[in-house]
Amino acid sequence: MHQYLFCLYLKCNICNFNTPFDIKWNRTLNFGFSSLRTVWLFHGYADITRVVNIEVYRGMAPYRIVFIRHGESVYNEENRFCGWHDADLSGQGITEAKQAGQLLRQNHFTFDIAYTSVLKRAIKTLNFVLDELDLNWIPVTKTWRLNERMYGALQGLNKSETAAKHGEEQVKIWRRAYDIPPPPVDISDPRFPGNEPKYALLDSSCIPHTECLKDTVQRVLPFWFDTISASIKRREQVLIVAHGNSLRALIKYLDNTSDSDIVELNIPTGIPLVYELDANLKPTKHYYLADEATVAAAIARVANQGKKK
Repeated sequence: MHQYLFCLYLKCNICNFNTPFDIKWNRTLNFGFSSLRTVWLFHGYADITRVVNIEVYRGMAPYRIVFIRHGESVYNEENRFCGWHDADLSGQGITEAKQAGQLLRQNHFTFDIAYTSVLKRAIKTLNFVLDELDLNWIPVTKTWRLNERMYGALQGLNKSETAAKHGEEQVKIWRRAYDIPPPPVDISDPRFPGNEPKYALLDSSCIPHTECLKDTVQRVLPFWFDTISASIKRREQVLIVAHGNSLRALIKYLDNTSDSDIVELNIPTGIPLVYELDANLKPTKHYYLADEATVAAAIARVANQGKKK
């Protein structure tokens, strides 16, 4: 295990002790947590234990969050627009999900809570990651707000074939333009999410017929402000497994990326992306848990998906 320099700040209220006493650990620190609950022994009072909260600071940013784009789906494998279609993981996607968990374990990451979408490719990726970390027991929240961008009438179409038909530039606009959505689907279209049982309790005004990235940002950010940021401020170690565009929405907000620059951001599948945040939840550092060559190759594969062959 990596060695860390850290300071301990003991937050407790011990009253009515008239005799000096010594304090020592009775357990090993878990370095994956930025805060933890532990038991201290108060010597001189052999029958007394106290449970206290401590904060562990290791010369790192006050807060940290980890993002993972789901492993490759069968629609990714077939180079199709997926969106809210509930595509499963491909064989490669399962491998990527397991490798993501292994990378986190090798780097001594652990988590208190996880958030994901209601789409199986993200849910299954999260399950494989938690299995590798032996953290299947932690709370998991699934929300439609972390779903992929809804691609409207493009869903199910092959990206290369669509680029050959409409031109690469038009497909890039449909895929990435901040405020230009693809053509919508009608409610009678089987691709319309309102026809699926998983959205039966969702207000019809929240179910998209199509989305641009701006729409996705407006859908995702309320969940960040209301739920995710609150978890981080409670010093919970947070893992988010989601999709290319829902993660792009979060990164756009965190990094204050311009509307034009966010179009060029490519997020690879199955590689953990770590963000360290200051006390105001502003990024101080971010990095992938993989070497530069691996990340570059994975990003290139994503960037080439919308090009004609």
